Amino acid sequence: MQHLGAFVMTIVEASGLFAPLLFISFHLLRPLFFLPVAFICVSGGVLFGAITGSVYSIVGVTLSSLLFYKLSEWMPKTLKKLVVLKKKFFGKHSSFSTGQIALLRLVPFIHFHLISLCIIEMSGTFKEYMKTSFYSNIPLAVVYTSIGQWISSLSPFLMGAILLLLLPLFYLLRRKEVSIKWHDFFAAEGAK
Repeated sequence: MQHLGAFVMTIVEASGLFAPLLFISFHLLRPLFFLPVAFICVSGGVLFGAITGSVYSIVGVTLSSLLFYKLSEWMPKTLKKLVVLKKKFFGKHSSFSTGQIALLRLVPFIHFHLISLCIIEMSGTFKEYMKTSFYSNIPLAVVYTSIGQWISSLSPFLMGAILLLLLPLFYLLRRKEVSIKWHDFFAAEGAK
């Protein structure tokens, strides 16, 4: 994924005037490459800065939401499978407000289109869906694009120092237990 990300950034940087259109199109192609939304938004902050990168990310993410809505109309069986997945993840009787949806969008490990499915269920019309999607996409784009600009402004020395400070935390927060399955333990005993 790191090589793909570097490849995407190189293409966008080299495309000149078409860079914004190319960047927005990467938002639409993102699900095909299994790239997280946060990665594309952070890349927008690195490439375009916080303000213009946020605008491009809002446009791209909102178009991605539009595309999901249209695809869900064309593929109702797939939508039903996603509804079952949503019920497993959030519960059968979950309903969210627009603010809660916006906060869920900020959580990187919750799938973007699973949250779009929640918006489909809570909105009655296409217009309501797009309005809720737009408003819930703004915090996502602004936060992650700002992180991208912040990362791009760091010196290599400071980035290395931050990574060195994170290494002890990585060690201290590790899982401190080992699980050996019953049959694995006795299979090793019987082999002696």
